[in-house]
Formats: sequence, C-alpha cells, structure tokens
Amino acid sequence: MFFSFLCAALLALGPPPTPGAGAPKLEARRPAPAARRGSVDPCKVYGSIYLETDPTRRSGCFGIVYVEPDQAFADLLVFKEANKLFADKAGLWAEAPNRDFADYVLFVTPTRGLADFTIHYTPARSFAGCKTQ
Repeated sequence: MFFSFLCAALLALGPPPTPGAGAPKLEARRPAPAARRGSVDPCKVYGSIYLETDPTRRSGCFGIVYVEPDQAFADLLVFKEANKLFADKAGLWAEAPNRDFADYVLFVTPTRGLADFTIHYTPARSFAGCKTQ
C-alpha cells in the first residue's frame, strides 16, 4: 500500500527537471494583460447574439453592453435580423433563443460606465454598423 502511494506521488510530480528547461526568466515574461474595459471591439460582433440580463451569469459573457437610448452616443448601431444567415456584417444581429445557440453572449448592464461598448437599435438595415472614429 505504501509503495503504491509512493509511486503515485512520484508520477504526480512529473519527471525531474532538466537543466535549461525551467521557468522562463523574469524579463522574458509577458506583462500583465490590460484592464478588461474597452477590450471588446464592437465592430467584430455580429451573427447570432444572446443578451444576458442575469448578473450571476455575467462572468460567462463575451462582453458587457449598454443599450443607449440616443443614436448619437452609441458605438454600434444594431439592426435585428430575423434570419441568422443575413447577420453577416457588424451591427446585424439575430437573436438567439438561448446561450448555447449564440455566436456571442453579451451581458446587458443598466450602468453605462460598466459597459465595454454601447449599442442603439436602428429600424433601418442600411444604418447598421460601427461608427467611424
């Protein structure tokens, strides 16, 4: 019994370290990633979208979005497509029935300051897309 335990412990530790194969030096490591805010590009979000409103599922979302009531301040103008096949450009979204069928899952926040980007729903398909900066 003790011998089995000892063999299992040695296997869990892995092979002995070889010279030169250790961890990279401190100066060779990458810097810590930047803050999450603003890291999502709204121009690359299209297709089938599921909008999550449950705050407990926020961590499993691709990004955080705020629905802007005014078109002038939105980062992305969105047109709701009825068919997923037609949602092939930025700003053309087809609503997914649940999280599993969506290309992107976005959390809708009621606070504008917490959002990665803002959207505004437009009634015309030709107006949908990113705003030029």
